[in-house]
Amino acid sequence: MERTVYLDYNATTPIDPEVAIELLPFIQTHFGNPSSSYAIGRSSKEAIIEARSRLANLINARPEEIIFTSCATESNNLAIHGFAIANKIKGKHIITSVIEHPSVTETCRHLNSLGYEISYLPVNNSGTVNPKDVENAVRPDTILITIMHANNEVGTIQPINEIAFIAKKNKIVFHTDAAQSVGKIEVDVATLGVDLLTIAGHKLYAPKGIGALYIKQGVEIGNLLYGAGQEKGIRPGTENVALIVALGKACEIAKRDFIKNVRNMLSTKERLLIGLKNRLGNRVKVNGELAYTLPNTLSVAFENAEAHTLASLVSKEVYISTGSACHADSIEISPVLKAMNIELMTAASTVRISTGKYTTMEEIDRAVEIISNAVLKLS
Repeated sequence: MERTVYLDYNATTPIDPEVAIELLPFIQTHFGNPSSSYAIGRSSKEAIIEARSRLANLINARPEEIIFTSCATESNNLAIHGFAIANKIKGKHIITSVIEHPSVTETCRHLNSLGYEISYLPVNNSGTVNPKDVENAVRPDTILITIMHANNEVGTIQPINEIAFIAKKNKIVFHTDAAQSVGKIEVDVATLGVDLLTIAGHKLYAPKGIGALYIKQGVEIGNLLYGAGQEKGIRPGTENVALIVALGKACEIAKRDFIKNVRNMLSTKERLLIGLKNRLGNRVKVNGELAYTLPNTLSVAFENAEAHTLASLVSKEVYISTGSACHADSIEISPVLKAMNIELMTAASTVRISTGKYTTMEEIDRAVEIISNAVLKLS
């Protein structure tokens, strides 16, 4: 039997074999506590230093501006809640958008219960935040803007540079959740102009359970955890050396193979869309504006084919998503599609298909056949 075609790379990625090889010694023989002064402890400490440097090199940051966390959710919490609490004397107003990941929106909801005011900006039919809306939302007490770099469901890339200009002009700190964009498009913190940036390991061919937060020098972040002095005291606790090493290696590979990987993601996505349109014609409707989406992400609706039914029908042969991976069991219409004013029937028929660096043309052709046959059967 042929292997199931995996087309849900935005949910998670397989671990790169090079990454697995790199981390293995740190769960077998290199088990020393990095806070220890003897040899195996020092080797763990040195491995963390190397990983931090590799991650910083990928996003054009300084190594000392990188804090390792357990995941993107923790990084978003640390960036938003940590900054808000540490800087509440400056103001209690935060600007975000209606299509952010739950780790952003729920953090903002919690801060609202503590007396902070949150402005939720709309998006257009392509899922894009209008920088003018950002500027109009700025108040004298605005301390933070948090807008994702690229959307996990539709793939829309936000105008981060324009928003960063507004933030800088008004002396407001700017955070972006780049969990979906790192390794798929250029992510350079200096070019983007951001002060805080979130990274997720398992979106980057590293294991689950590791993430990072870029904190620009001079930005004050309050603790969510309290303990010893690891990670500059911002994120205390004995470091998960093996996973930190893994993320570092994944970042090194992402930079080394960037052009090759992006070309493969883009070409496989294009072949997929062309194949589906050739088989299904006007039954296929793309959400978002392709020219401004991630190279690997396709949000597509199939006329008269309910998304959950379709995904279930093809699930033994092709893995696709019916919405945000964090809401995989939900039958409710995605808040992102709602915010984009996608018609109800179209939203209910939408699936997310995301390719990766391991996706082959043969897999795409097989997926086109399987999905098309299922859509025709349902309609």
